Amino acid sequence: MRRAFTGRHMAAAMVAFFTVVVSVNIAMATFATRTFGGTVVDNSYVASQHFNRWLDEAATARSYGWTMAAKRVGSHAELSLRDASGPIDGAVIRGVAEHPLGRQPDVALRFERIGAGEYRSSTALPVGRWRLRFEIRSGGRDVRFIDEVPA
Repeated sequence: MRRAFTGRHMAAAMVAFFTVVVSVNIAMATFATRTFGGTVVDNSYVASQHFNRWLDEAATARSYGWTMAAKRVGSHAELSLRDASGPIDGAVIRGVAEHPLGRQPDVALRFERIGAGEYRSSTALPVGRWRLRFEIRSGGRDVRFIDEVPA
C-alpha cells in the first residue's frame, strides 16, 4: 500500500532543499572570504583617473623593446634584462614581491648585477608563489614590469 504525499512531506522536502542551499552558500562565502587577500587597488575611482596615463607609459615602455624574464634561483629572484641590441647593463632595479593573495607582507627587493644583463636580488625571496613588480631605470628610460615566480 502506498502512502499519500501529504503537506508534511512537502514541508520536509522544502526545509531539506533550503537547508542544502543555505549550507552551500555559507560554505562558499566562507571559502571566498578566507582566500581573498585584498584589493587590486585601494580606490578604484582614483585609479581610473590614472588609467590613460598608465596606458601611455606602457606604450612608451613597449617602444623601447626591452624584455625581462624573472625566475627563482635558490632563495633569490633573478632577472634577465635585454633590448634589441642585447643585454642591458647598469640598470637600477627596484622590486617588490607581493603575495598573490595578500596573505604575507610585501617584500622590498634590491638587485645587484651578476652578469651581462643579469641581476639577482640581494634580499631573499620567501618560499611560495610571488608576483614581482619591477621598476627599472637605464639610460634615462623608466620601465615597469610585472612577473610571477612560482613556488
